[in-house]
Amino acid sequence: MKSQKRLPFLTSGTVHGEKASVDNRTGTIFALSSGALPSAIAVVRLSGPRVRFVLETMAGIVPEPRRAMLRALKDPRDGAVLDEAVVLFFEGPASATGEDVAEFHVHGGRAVVGAVLEALGSFEGVRPAEAGEFSRRAFDNGKLDLTRVEGLADLIAAETEAQRRQALSQLCGSFGDLVEGWRRRLIGLRARIEAGLDFAEEEDVLASVTDADRAVLSDLRIGIETKLGEGRSGERLRDGLQVALMGPPNAGKSSLMNALAKRDVAIVTEEAGTTRDVLEVHLDLSGYPVMLIDTAGLREAEGIVEREGIRRALARGSDADLVLWMEDASGRRTGVPDGVVSAAGTVWPIANKADLVGDGFDAGDDALAISVKTGAGLDRLQEKLAAFAGEKFAGLGSAMATRERHRAALTACRDALVRAEAVGDAELMAEELRHAGDALGRITGRIDVEDVLDVIFAEFCIGK
Repeated sequence: MKSQKRLPFLTSGTVHGEKASVDNRTGTIFALSSGALPSAIAVVRLSGPRVRFVLETMAGIVPEPRRAMLRALKDPRDGAVLDEAVVLFFEGPASATGEDVAEFHVHGGRAVVGAVLEALGSFEGVRPAEAGEFSRRAFDNGKLDLTRVEGLADLIAAETEAQRRQALSQLCGSFGDLVEGWRRRLIGLRARIEAGLDFAEEEDVLASVTDADRAVLSDLRIGIETKLGEGRSGERLRDGLQVALMGPPNAGKSSLMNALAKRDVAIVTEEAGTTRDVLEVHLDLSGYPVMLIDTAGLREAEGIVEREGIRRALARGSDADLVLWMEDASGRRTGVPDGVVSAAGTVWPIANKADLVGDGFDAGDDALAISVKTGAGLDRLQEKLAAFAGEKFAGLGSAMATRERHRAALTACRDALVRAEAVGDAELMAEELRHAGDALGRITGRIDVEDVLDVIFAEFCIGK
């Protein structure tokens, strides 16, 4: 594809005397929305107010909505045929973005796609999309709430079956609908209480908080506390279970990481202290995501760099869901030090190099005997890790908080509800209910989320 420095769509232009103002929020955007080139077919997507004009100019027609047509695509500058393409039109607001949308299904050669993109860029008011801009427009036009947008990003990034299921559930609205249901109940409760304050002189309006109001308030608080009680399981499923490899130098931690990853991730040598920094690799164990973390060997450090590596090792171990404490079965084993504990308090002793000890070796202390060199015991270790991950994620519902911002907003809502239950004054209660509702609104993106939108949509690829 031609260098972007030569592509005219990076500057404004005019086609057939047509002029259109360029608006970074409402202009027409385009991008390659399919996979890497070359490919059998490539999909170029457009969205915005000038889609119809682009279709008329390049394809000679605006197809009936959702009806595919085979058309010759022509360069708007000289009328030269660029390719034969399947052309689709989706009329707004009944489209993915809520705007007029078109798709060109062209042959997936680099030269073909480059020519089509260059031709699109020659229209004034039509520009390349930024990362996540199609999804941002869908959000702005009410096609997706923020939890669904995040679910879409997670679905694209999913590496395991469990992550795929969770992301698809969120994209379909499981968590967002739950939150919005809570928010609607809060709005209804607040409206009844405020009506009592504003129209207390009316006979059919109550001026005080009733027992029924307090029952609704309590039920809402319990529901949110139950969701918070799931801990960070949704975040862990999204990011991967944290398993830290820890132990003295030369115990075989890096060799085990390479064996489980089935590739060379860590440098392995006979020299003690080779691993200085924390290394990470993502594994798929029976459909569950696991992040395996290799850490520096724990000993009396001989230098500043090694001391920092050991400090980081201890920090990652304390944050992990599981620590695999590895020692050399052929040497003196000291056992798990008191200071090595995971956040969940789960540590498994591992005795490596069992092949050097003999067939009658007894690891003792519930340690698992393995040999990274011969592969003995590795299948059993992987089975145990997969079972551990399955237990951690067992019983999780489909509607899960998957990000720290979700938990922070739920916590703020719960705290506001607790304060509302503690007050007897209807006006103070209504104010706390407003704070609670606003906190839930931030989850779905209904209020006060401008500061997080750019961060979220920047995670998307171009064309999505």
